[in-house]
Amino acid sequence: MSTSRTNATHREKRDLGHNMEGLAQAPARRLNILVCAYACEPNRGSEPGIGWNWVREISKGCNVWAVTRANNRIGIERALAAEALHNVHFVYFDVPRWIGFWKKGQRGIRLYYYLWQVGAYFATRSLRREISFDLSHHVTFGKYCAPSFLGLLPVPFVWGPVGGGESMPRSLWFSLSLRGKLYELLRHLARRLGELDPFVRLTARRASFGIATTYQTEYRLRSLGCKRTPVMSHAALCAEEICQLNKIPLRHGHTFRVASIGSLLHLKGFDLGLRAFALLHSQFPTSEYWLIGDGPEQKRLRKLAQALQVEKNVKFWGKVPRSQVLEKLAECDVLLHPALHDSSGWASVEAMAAGRPVICLDLGGTALQVTEETGIKVSVISPEQVVRDLAAAMVKLALDPSYRSRLGQAARERVAAHFNWEKNGQDVAHIYEELFPHCDR
Repeated sequence: MSTSRTNATHREKRDLGHNMEGLAQAPARRLNILVCAYACEPNRGSEPGIGWNWVREISKGCNVWAVTRANNRIGIERALAAEALHNVHFVYFDVPRWIGFWKKGQRGIRLYYYLWQVGAYFATRSLRREISFDLSHHVTFGKYCAPSFLGLLPVPFVWGPVGGGESMPRSLWFSLSLRGKLYELLRHLARRLGELDPFVRLTARRASFGIATTYQTEYRLRSLGCKRTPVMSHAALCAEEICQLNKIPLRHGHTFRVASIGSLLHLKGFDLGLRAFALLHSQFPTSEYWLIGDGPEQKRLRKLAQALQVEKNVKFWGKVPRSQVLEKLAECDVLLHPALHDSSGWASVEAMAAGRPVICLDLGGTALQVTEETGIKVSVISPEQVVRDLAAAMVKLALDPSYRSRLGQAARERVAAHFNWEKNGQDVAHIYEELFPHCDR
């Protein structure tokens, strides 16, 4: 090799080294994320609160364009006036009135949501001509058996967390009311139809990550074609809520009091809880069971309490404001949450943050939240066995206040470490980093 050629080669290597050093020192670029949040409202629970909190967390490290329904606009703008989200651009979209005139409240919401997803896809496809999105992320509704048409866009796609893959054990079927049996039958058919939808299967195959809320849903996602399916709870609290709940003192009252919080639906398993309480009451005649919530099963549960001769020790508080829910939770020792299939389990997370041990079935999302250090999980073999074991768990906690206190303190620590929105945001950041390792998040 000639001297001039050698010198040229040295200069090329030197320039290449300088260029690589410059790339290493250059600040990482923020990702542009398109978020689909059909339900998205601040200061709300369930799906609306999930949508809002995901948008807020993702925006901490990315530029976010959040597509949501137009009727969420008032609540969102009111919240933004109090606390601006500088990296978020809300895109409001609804289907034309002549298409969705028939929707009234929850009536027809499944079909309306499907049509909204189709329309949102075309709206975001037009938006993509103006903005170079790095990734699309669907956060609400979080159902594995409904498609997200954002997955059709030519960018990496994250789906979830989504749930709904949980099923009630067949052994509990005959303990349900007629209404409950009909509901479970229709739910089973709806899920199967959803799994046969070619757009649901396309959503699953297009997803770079399909995030599941439970292991049962993870199994369903894999059967639909998802390759990477991490499990992550979307039941989480923000720092302000955790701080508020941590202020509730541990209880040391004379009356052992059990609470169940939630809509009075068959899938909550409150009839099993009521039967178990009757066994507890036979040993602790002054004990009480508080049911906080309203729903179609209330009449049946009242009759059951009378039949079990515990109606004087069972209080049906009905639906009360959240502030009163926390007040009543502070007057109870334990949360009984015998849900038959539950993707999230918000009540159990709130109770744990308030230092209340949780008794639950070893099913669904609640089973991922509760550990031996924070509560008691009961296996499911038969209705009779479940009732006996739930009662035994309550008796154990009633007899040992110090044990209750240890579980309650550990429950608070677990929520602070694992079930908060900051932690969820960090987990999703790791997913984004796997897709874009050189970008800022």
